Amino acid sequence: MRASAVMAAMLLLIIPVKSAADERFALIVSGAAGGPEYVAQYDRWSTQLSKTLIEALKFDPARVTVLSETSRPADAATAENVRRMIASVASRMTRDDVLFILLIGHGTFDGSDAKFNLVGPDLESADWSALLKGIPGRVVLVNTSSASFPFLERLSGPRRIIITATDSPAQRYDTVFPEYFIRALTDPGADLDKNERVSMWEAFAAASAAVRRHYQQRGQLSTEHALLDDNGDLVGNEAATPGDDGSLASRTYLDESRPDARPTDEVLLKLLQRKSTLEAEIEDLKIRRQFLPAAEYAKEFERLMIELSKVSHDIRQRTKT
Repeated sequence: MRASAVMAAMLLLIIPVKSAADERFALIVSGAAGGPEYVAQYDRWSTQLSKTLIEALKFDPARVTVLSETSRPADAATAENVRRMIASVASRMTRDDVLFILLIGHGTFDGSDAKFNLVGPDLESADWSALLKGIPGRVVLVNTSSASFPFLERLSGPRRIIITATDSPAQRYDTVFPEYFIRALTDPGADLDKNERVSMWEAFAAASAAVRRHYQQRGQLSTEHALLDDNGDLVGNEAATPGDDGSLASRTYLDESRPDARPTDEVLLKLLQRKSTLEAEIEDLKIRRQFLPAAEYAKEFERLMIELSKVSHDIRQRTKT
């Protein structure tokens, strides 16, 4: 019996044990559509995200919950179901786990607080803050709706990555950010540090750039500017003006843990952020070209391209295997 016990103990030491950090939970909330023109679009986005999480990022299907505008009471995007699902996940999470929440739909602002439109009574940003309070693991909440900015101020905190599609409650038009953010999660082009993984900051940066191009290509003034906060200071930043945010998001992934993948260090993060800033400045300069003297445009374009070349070189040097 003693020999068997020793053998069992040795087997426990050599058999790989799944890391607690691999426990990933997801809640996709596709709120009240508000009209037939949005039903198909919201369904497509939520279906695409669910498929991405399960098939590409290898989430356990049992840990991916989708609430939507449906006739099935248990799956409806109601305040009651949101509370129930978050409480259920919170009771199973550890400090090393990740809870990913993405909101698809309409948002409103009444002058004092923002709401995300659900089926039935809505939840204000203050309500969402209360629901997330005490969750032991890391939280990534992405509110892709209009007027989502107040969520950042309400939900910002330690070990939280909060992303909003807008930088002001006055931005109340329908957003295209969810289209590009969901796509970025598995887009090789979003992998800026070339470690074969897409971090939350990389997905945010790629989606922000795609949204900017979306409006530029249509000759329209952008009605949305996404923000990210991950240092708990209640102040979000755009990808092109990163400020003090991005460190936690650049080290947070939704795919399975890969010890062999090269992490993004602080120096590389700053280089990637600077590259995003320069690319945004170049795109903006091209838009303003017709209003600038030719010599002034050429001089500024050359300056930006030279700096971009230097930064890109430094990134390549730092990402060499």
